[in-house]
Amino acid sequence: MASQDEEDHHQSLHIVVFPWLAFGHLLPFLELSKRLSQRHSHRISFVSTPRNLQRIPKPPPHLAHLISFVHLPLPTNPDLPPNAESTLDLDYHQVPYLKAAFDTLATPFAQFLEISKPDLIIFDFVQHWLPNIASKLNLPCIFFNIFNASTTAFAGPPSLAIDVVDPRNEPPHFTVKPNWIPFESNMAYRLHEIRRVFNSYQLNSDVPSDIFRYTSAVRGCDFMAIRTCNEFEGEFVKVCEEILKEKPVVLTGLLPPRHVVDMDQQNKLPLSIKQWLDLREPRSVVYVAFGSEVKLTQGEIEELAHGLEMSEVPFFWVLKMKYSIQTQLRVPLGFEERVRGRGMVYIEWAPQQEILSHESIGGFVNQSGWSSVIESLANGLPMAVLPMASTQGLVARLVVWRRVGVEIESDERDGSFTREAVAKAVRVVMVEEEGEVVREEARKAREVFGDESLNDGYLDGFELFLRERVRAFKR
Repeated sequence: MASQDEEDHHQSLHIVVFPWLAFGHLLPFLELSKRLSQRHSHRISFVSTPRNLQRIPKPPPHLAHLISFVHLPLPTNPDLPPNAESTLDLDYHQVPYLKAAFDTLATPFAQFLEISKPDLIIFDFVQHWLPNIASKLNLPCIFFNIFNASTTAFAGPPSLAIDVVDPRNEPPHFTVKPNWIPFESNMAYRLHEIRRVFNSYQLNSDVPSDIFRYTSAVRGCDFMAIRTCNEFEGEFVKVCEEILKEKPVVLTGLLPPRHVVDMDQQNKLPLSIKQWLDLREPRSVVYVAFGSEVKLTQGEIEELAHGLEMSEVPFFWVLKMKYSIQTQLRVPLGFEERVRGRGMVYIEWAPQQEILSHESIGGFVNQSGWSSVIESLANGLPMAVLPMASTQGLVARLVVWRRVGVEIESDERDGSFTREAVAKAVRVVMVEEEGEVVREEARKAREVFGDESLNDGYLDGFELFLRERVRAFKR
C-alpha cells in the first residue's frame, strides 16, 4: 500500500496563478503555468482581466484542459484610457493609476478563492494585499519573482522600506552598490534611470510605491521563487538568501520557452522573414527589438536608424505598428532605400523566438528586459542593450558584468543616446575584434540558458517545494 507521502507526491494540485497586468509578467507566469500543468496534471486557474486573457497565447491543445482562464473585470477609471488593462496600453506616467485600479480586484479575487478552494496561490509583487487574503483562507501563497537574482539582491532586505530605515531615500543613493552586496560588482542604477522611477511616484503619491508592494509581498509570502539559476547568478542568489533569511528562496530555473531551443521552429517563420534571413550569411545579422511595451520617441527611432545605418552591419529591426505612419512616428526619410538589401524594417508583430533561433542571427539589440536576455542567451547571442525603464538598468549591468553583451552609451542626465553610440555597440557585438570575448561568453551561456534538462531540474525542485508547503498547511 502506498504511503501518504507517496500519494501526495502523485496527487495533482489546483494552483491559482495571478500575475501583474504587464506582458513582461503575464508571459513568464503563463510559461510557469504550462510547465507546472505538465507535471502530475496540476490544474491551473490563470487569473487576469478579460482583454489581457484575449491577448496572451493560448495553451497548446494537450494542456488546454488543465489551464483555465479566470476573468476579473477591471473597473473603469477616469485616469486611464478606455479599455486600458495592461501597461502595454499606457504611457509610463499612467502606470500607477493602473496599479490603483488593479488594487480594487482584491475583493472579487477573494470571492473567487472562497468558491474555487485552490491548494495554493502563486502571485506577483504588485498585490501587496494578497498575502492577508491567503492567510484568512489558510492558503499558502508563493511570490514568483520574475526579476532576476541580482536585481532582487540590489533591492535589499524587506525591512528597509516598511521599517523606514532605508538610507536610500533620494535618487543618488541608488547609483552606488549597496553594502549588503559583499563583492565587487557594477550593480547600481544610472541617475536618469532611478529618477524616472522616483518621478512616477511623486506624481502619484497616493498610490503605494513599488518598493512598498515588493516588500509587502516578500514579508507576506510563504517563500519566494526567483526566475534564475545558480550557474549564471550564483553569487547574487547567495546574497538573496542572506538578506531574506526569514523566507526560503527557491529557484524556478530560467523558464526558456520550449521552442527557443527548437531549430525546427524556423519553419513557422512568416515566409517574407524566412526568405530574407535565409539569404544572409550565418551569424551576420543583428536582430533589433525593444519588447512589447517600450515606447520609443521619434528622436530615439531616428538615432537608432542612423546608428544601424552607420554600423554597416546587416540588421532585422522589428518596429511595432504603434510606430507606423498612422501614429506619425516613422524611420527617417530615405532610410529604408539607403539600407535596402542590408537591412529590413518589419512593422508588424514578429515571432521573436523563431527569429533568434535562425542561423543568420548573430546578435540582439534590446532593452535588457530579463525575458529578452534569457531568449538571447538561450541561442548563444551576444547583446547590445539599451535599458528604457524599471529594473532594466540593473539587468543591463548584469549583462555587462557577465560579459555577454555591451551597453549602448547614454547621457547620465537624461538617458539620451546618439547614433554613434548605437553604431559602436553594434559593431563591437557583431564584428569588431574587441567583441570576441563577448561573443564567446554568450556562446558559453547557451550551455546554461538553452539546457532544458538543467532548467527542468530547477522546476522539479520548485514543484516539490509547492507540494511540501501544501502538505504543511493541511496538517
